[in-house]
Amino acid sequence: MSLADQIAPLLPHLRRYARALTGTQKAGDAYVRSLLEAIIADDSILDRQLDVRVALYRAFHAIWSTAAIDAAAAEEAKGVEGVVARRLSRMTPLNRQALLLTAMEGFGNREAATILNVEQAEVAALIDAALKEIDQQIATTVLIIEDEPIISMDLEQIVHDLGHDVMATVVTRDEAVSAVSTRKPGLVLADIQLADGSSGIDAVKDIFSRFSVPVIFITAYPERLLTGERPEPTFLITKPFLHSTVKAAIGQALFFNEAQSEAA
Repeated sequence: MSLADQIAPLLPHLRRYARALTGTQKAGDAYVRSLLEAIIADDSILDRQLDVRVALYRAFHAIWSTAAIDAAAAEEAKGVEGVVARRLSRMTPLNRQALLLTAMEGFGNREAATILNVEQAEVAALIDAALKEIDQQIATTVLIIEDEPIISMDLEQIVHDLGHDVMATVVTRDEAVSAVSTRKPGLVLADIQLADGSSGIDAVKDIFSRFSVPVIFITAYPERLLTGERPEPTFLITKPFLHSTVKAAIGQALFFNEAQSEAA
């Protein structure tokens, strides 16, 4: 099998990781594009002694590291980008990478250590530091759009455990629109396929027509939403999910939303 054939099925998940790490579709895809261009120019940047997925993420980390934010330059940046840059310069990128690699991408600590080029023992400390920062985030209200009762109850418990309030749990597009008609949530957790055949994506589009809010989509088929054909989710959780995955995604979504609020 050619290298291209090995890499191709891994790209949707790498794009998901890059977007969660950077906070935007544009920035995340730009890093992935840079990585692919580097591989085309010299495929030796992929360590062939490693599992191809580990090697791909390790090469991505090398691209990310070369674009590390300079604190002085960050202080001079303007608008939302400036605020995000300043926050990133204060919050060690390795913390977030370690948490996202293990909680969202499913790597073990040993694999994460290889990807991040750190000692395995350091990974646990990085994850712990990132989780503590998430626990310190300001509480918000959460709208859950999910038609499966067991999953919605699970999400409600996670939200409460993080110190946030569940504004409402709805099962259709119309119920979601009704829920936000009188109150704006601070975060939306949205399933893709809803009880009456309506779409969580359409429900979110309706919400966006009223105001901006961070959204985390939940689906069993994330690759179907990462096609490059239209605006796509920045934060995406795969079903079935672990509590740690949802916690990491909520932490990242609120991290960048707070940055936008600071810039307003």
